Formats: sequence, structure tokens, C-alpha cells
Amino acid sequence: MDYFQGEFFMHKRKPDILNITLIALFACIISVCSWLTVPVSAVPVTLQTFGVFCALLMLGGKNGFLSILIYILLGLIGIPVFSGFKAGPSALFGLTGGYIIGFLLMALVFILFTKLMDDKLIIKVISLIVGLLICYAFGTFWFIIIYNAGETQIGIKSALSLCVLPFIIPDLLKLALSVAVYKALSPVLSKAANRKNV
Repeated sequence: MDYFQGEFFMHKRKPDILNITLIALFACIISVCSWLTVPVSAVPVTLQTFGVFCALLMLGGKNGFLSILIYILLGLIGIPVFSGFKAGPSALFGLTGGYIIGFLLMALVFILFTKLMDDKLIIKVISLIVGLLICYAFGTFWFIIIYNAGETQIGIKSALSLCVLPFIIPDLLKLALSVAVYKALSPVLSKAANRKNV
């Protein structure tokens, strides 16, 4: 059994403490990655997506989703876990909040792909790419709606050039890095899980 698919957390007898700890740990990792920011446009470049990629790859879809959800809820209640140390409803539901909520859509795509097709690494990578595109689309649509509610207006081409195009290559690089980290750490943590269940 692959430890990173989150099956231990769903065990009927009792939750797995190590697994719960990992969910919380990756929520913290995503938070720290969000603080590492390079301001290049209205949507800053951060390592946030790297943390999300790692959470899904290492924890599996269900537990990765929970980790992302915890991260978002922490920000919603006022803990400054979003980029630029922002927090609260105004940050989550502001111009760039759609990209944060889009991480949950990415996790749902990951779950769908790995359940309906396979849990091989290539399928996981494809699901993350598709999920990232959906995150881009949802976040950009959100950005346009919020932006156009103000005094000025913005079109889809301008929004894409501002919020998506500068981030495609960095996000693909972060995806490649997360895959490398997953391949390096997966055997180690799988052995730890196997020893725990002997």
C-alpha cells in the first residue's frame, strides 16, 4: 500500500497520528512557501504552488486536499499565511483569492485522475498540470470579476498577461522540483510507514 495515498487516515479503527501530523505539517509548509515572494506583477511569484504540489504528491489526493483546506482556513481566520503575510476574508476574497481557492480545485482534479486512471507518477504529474490550468482559469475569472467591480475595467487578455503568462514557466519549474523531492523522499517515508505497521 502506498502510504502517500492517505489510506491510513481513512482507516476504520482510528486515525493515524503520523498521517494527521503530516497533513498539519504540509499546511505549515504551504504557509512558509507562501511567504517566499518575488513581486513581479499583481499576482506575486511565490513557492506556494510548490508546497501544494508536494502536499498532493506526498500525501495523496484526500490528505493533500485536507492540508490545502487547513492552510486556507488558517488564512481565513486571520493567521497571516498568505503571500505578503496577508490574512483574513479580505485577502482570501480579494483580487487574487481565486488562485488560492483554485488550489482546492487542483486537489479535486488530482483525486479524480488518480482514482479513475492510475496512481503512477506520470498520471499524477499530468493531473497537476491539468489542475494548474484549471486553477489559472478560475483565478483569472475571479480576478476579472473583482477588478471590474471597481471603477476601472480589465479584459481577459490583459488579465492573462498580468496574472498567468509570467507564472507558467516558474510554476512548471516548481512542479519539476516537487517531483524530484517526491522521488527522493517517497522511499524513505514509505519505509517508515512499513516499520510502523509491522
